[in-house]
Amino acid sequence: MPSKFPPLKELVPAYINKIEPYIPSKPDDILKQMYNCSFLYRMNNNENVLGPPPKALEAIRSFLPERAAIYPSGDAYHLRQRLGEIYGLSPDSFIVGNGANEVIAFVIKAFCQQGDNIITADKTFAVYEWVADFSGFESRLVPLKDYGFDDEAMLAAVDKRTKIIFVCNPNNPTGSYWNEEKLRAFLDRVNGRQIVVVDEAYAEFAEAEDFPNAMQLIDEYPNLVVFRTFSKMYALAALRIGYLAGNLDIVDVIRRTCIVYSVNVLAQEAAIAALEDDGGHIKRTKALIKESKEYLKKELESMGLHYVSGEGNYIMIRLPFSDTLAYRKLMNLGYMVRTMTGFRYPNYIRVTLNSLSVMEGFVRALRKII
Repeated sequence: MPSKFPPLKELVPAYINKIEPYIPSKPDDILKQMYNCSFLYRMNNNENVLGPPPKALEAIRSFLPERAAIYPSGDAYHLRQRLGEIYGLSPDSFIVGNGANEVIAFVIKAFCQQGDNIITADKTFAVYEWVADFSGFESRLVPLKDYGFDDEAMLAAVDKRTKIIFVCNPNNPTGSYWNEEKLRAFLDRVNGRQIVVVDEAYAEFAEAEDFPNAMQLIDEYPNLVVFRTFSKMYALAALRIGYLAGNLDIVDVIRRTCIVYSVNVLAQEAAIAALEDDGGHIKRTKALIKESKEYLKKELESMGLHYVSGEGNYIMIRLPFSDTLAYRKLMNLGYMVRTMTGFRYPNYIRVTLNSLSVMEGFVRALRKII
């Protein structure tokens, strides 16, 4: 019997029909059953294996369940106060969101309208592209050059409808970065005509002496927006909390697109506590990453495998066969990696660096499947 209602497709915008939905991985218990493995190391999401800083753990453990009935601060008031103290900026220079994905959406919604475009790299964090696409805006993807963002090509891609340029620094997944000189030169050439977003999700992992701190440039560049997250170095990924910072005028515009009360109270309090770390947590994390990175690079070289390694807690590895096949074989052995075909790096996997003992097990598994 024919339906009396019109087809659903008549209500769906054409640009939505072109998008494939993102399918997250299944929970660990289901994956262990599917792949018949007794243990599973998640080396696919660039999480910090050390977990949250001690004070953040203390804040999480001391949370009273009864407080779950009370709404959190709608604008993360106390966290913004603390961020202002740390960075020497007004608390109103910050917007806290439910993970970096939400603050990306805040910025795109604030500045883009029909017919506008954003510019980023073709092999970087895909959410910039996704949010623009499912919002009905064009995403212009500029090829990387020597695994890094190509400033000249990005500037050449700009037209009168370009509103935002996204730069992931250091880049996920390649680990490349722009130093302060290059970042300043780029901002000078943009000259305020577009919003420039510098995503520093992995900045705390950077070891390079000339790695810049874009937060320190906010006062000089009123079109600059900086992203940071508590998911990576501070290991609060499950609580979903990140933030953006910028000049008061630009943040005032972005704030108009924000959904208040989207960041839960436990995330806010754990983030405040994480910021009280005396540097020991970051130091321990960097030491672990350095040791594991040096070990893995040496082993990959002995296997004759090409790899891409820069700043950040991850390494990309090129395999002599399909990355999806490698994923399945490694899952059977208890190691979950990120396939990189979706990042436009076919036959590559991205591996999150873990403790040395886990990396040794991963190398044994990699040798076995090769």
